[in-house]
Amino acid sequence: MHEITVVANIIDIAEQEARKAGAYSVIAIDIEIGKLSCIEKAAFDFAWKHGVRNTMLEKAERTTHYIPGKATCKTCGEVFELSELFEPCPHCGGYLSEVLEGNELKVRSLRIEETNNI
Repeated sequence: MHEITVVANIIDIAEQEARKAGAYSVIAIDIEIGKLSCIEKAAFDFAWKHGVRNTMLEKAERTTHYIPGKATCKTCGEVFELSELFEPCPHCGGYLSEVLEGNELKVRSLRIEETNNI
């Protein structure tokens, strides 16, 4: 279950950026996950629930955007939706394609609560 490692890396990135901005905690995090990124939703949700405990993201609202797969057929040039890697082109049946979208895995944005310096 590599989702645990992925969640740990997201938490590290978010906490580093939040601290740079002088944050006390993260209020919200916006994440993009491509449908072709091999991240299993239920496993990711489970890893997130347990991974954020005792971190700056413990109470953060998480919004996850799932990006559909898209590819260009290198044989005929057709652009088509891809639900899994190595699908044939629906136009010519060719298997040689270039993935355009769907491999994403990134933190899109953070909303933070700044420390009170009173």
